[in-house]
Amino acid sequence: MTTSDSGKDITLRIAQNPEADELLGRSPLAALVGMLLDQQVPMEWAFTGPYTLAERMGSDDLDAGRIAAYDPDAFTELFTTKPALHRYPGSMAQRVQQLCQFLVAEYGGDASAVWRNAATGAELLERLNALPGFGEQKARIFLALLGKQFGVRPTGWRGAAGPYGEAGSHRSVADITGPESLVEVRAYKQEAKRTAKTAAKTAARTAKSAEAAKQRGGASPRKSGGSSPGKSAGQSTGK
Repeated sequence: MTTSDSGKDITLRIAQNPEADELLGRSPLAALVGMLLDQQVPMEWAFTGPYTLAERMGSDDLDAGRIAAYDPDAFTELFTTKPALHRYPGSMAQRVQQLCQFLVAEYGGDASAVWRNAATGAELLERLNALPGFGEQKARIFLALLGKQFGVRPTGWRGAAGPYGEAGSHRSVADITGPESLVEVRAYKQEAKRTAKTAAKTAARTAKSAEAAKQRGGASPRKSGGSSPGKSAGQSTGK
């Protein structure tokens, strides 16, 4: 993975760390693991994770077979050792190991086989969606990363990646090519979170108002208790 499908050398600037970015550019598994770790932590922290993990394993690359067979407790310790590899090191260690076990079982441990020979973007999206820890959004973002920065561009890849595949966008890690674009992507993600939070609050208020209106509309009318208009209950008529 030192060169793209077009034969050009791949230079990444996602982790904002030369050694970590160099590993991402040449190691398909490192790229997949970085994408897996990219949740609830800064993007550069997530994509530095594969390099740190390789160092702690005493290697210059990640090996799916070795990780798949690693003692689970010992592997978790690689993540939890300070500085931790993730905000949730224990759960992410388990997910990385599950990903590697899947790659061994389905692709012979070759991470690049996930996208190799995928005829269409839809086929590639389906393969990525099947990876442990990869939901639809993460699969689309990684598909966009493959297309935009690794030259993996099966027919219809932009459409399969959804909005993340749009040219000139700054929506995800797929669009990070240096410090400036990192700032733009982070600003977009923060604004998206604010918008989602506002929408959630508005929806909650609307639901609350609708429920209150429903309760008012369903209230039983008060009974008069049989008294005559203008006279209180039990008042004598004088006759």
